[in-house]
Amino acid sequence: MQKLKIFCLCFFFISVFNCKNDYLKYTDEPEYITNIQSEHKAYFDAYDATMKLWDIPFEELYIPTNYGIAHVIVTGSNNKDSVVLLHGMNASSTMWYPNIKALSNDYRVFAIDFILEPGKSFITKDFENTNQIAEWYHEIFKKLNLEKFHLIGASRGGWLAVNIALQQQENIKSMILLSPAQTFIWIRPSTNLLKNIIYTFSSKEKQIQETLESMSSNVDNINKTYIEQYAIATEKDSINKFVVDMMPFSKQDFKSLKMPVLVLIGDDDMINNEKSIFLTKKLINKGQGEVINNAGHFLSIDQAETVNENILNFLKDK
Repeated sequence: MQKLKIFCLCFFFISVFNCKNDYLKYTDEPEYITNIQSEHKAYFDAYDATMKLWDIPFEELYIPTNYGIAHVIVTGSNNKDSVVLLHGMNASSTMWYPNIKALSNDYRVFAIDFILEPGKSFITKDFENTNQIAEWYHEIFKKLNLEKFHLIGASRGGWLAVNIALQQQENIKSMILLSPAQTFIWIRPSTNLLKNIIYTFSSKEKQIQETLESMSSNVDNINKTYIEQYAIATEKDSINKFVVDMMPFSKQDFKSLKMPVLVLIGDDDMINNEKSIFLTKKLINKGQGEVINNAGHFLSIDQAETVNENILNFLKDK
């Protein structure tokens, strides 16, 4: 019996070491990070400054994929359930600064920078369609050895989360969508509304304030350091060809989702309204939805404590 205990203990430590060693090979910084080109330096500096707002230990991984290098921020305990975070448009993984501490207390968290937007991921091969984007994420999940995980997406990240699940949902234990863009309700790409989503910030101070007020119910609550990073991101970015492919999913798509799904929107949300919650409960077998009071589209910042509480309550025992 004693020999069996020793064997099991050794196997456990070998498994932990191998797991850490698998991630260790992704910790070397690529050349575009170590030898930053001048046009990217301001953004990377701003990104790193915002990461200080996380105020918890984290590790940055650079994972080679078929389409380039995926930048993934990892935090939380190794022995906890995994949660994957998909940020909103031009927001990068730094946007989770008001939520990450609460999540990392109970989960192993993986925040992925979308490779087609400003962040620390680096594209080397063009995507031809949104299915290939979903394949890119599944490639990352596989290299991270994520056999089972919870998936959380905000705004555009919410649309991407549903698209990822529709391609392959067996590994996804549950899904949380925070004001998902063009997921339940159509937003015409030709309208000024979509331009607001993409160019939420600009170099003009007055315009920044106006657009912030359209997306947030509490602009003063957004950290200035984060605003500076996001402002640079939107100046650098342009509308990529897949924005117009972000159309609401069909009834059949929603009915095919097998995992529990939680949808949260703000009561002053310019992207969603009560119809999104209605469709969540009607079409998704295990769908739940709630409207967060005194929150806009940026509800994870506007009402971080309430959103964190809703997320943790939903994830419990799943």
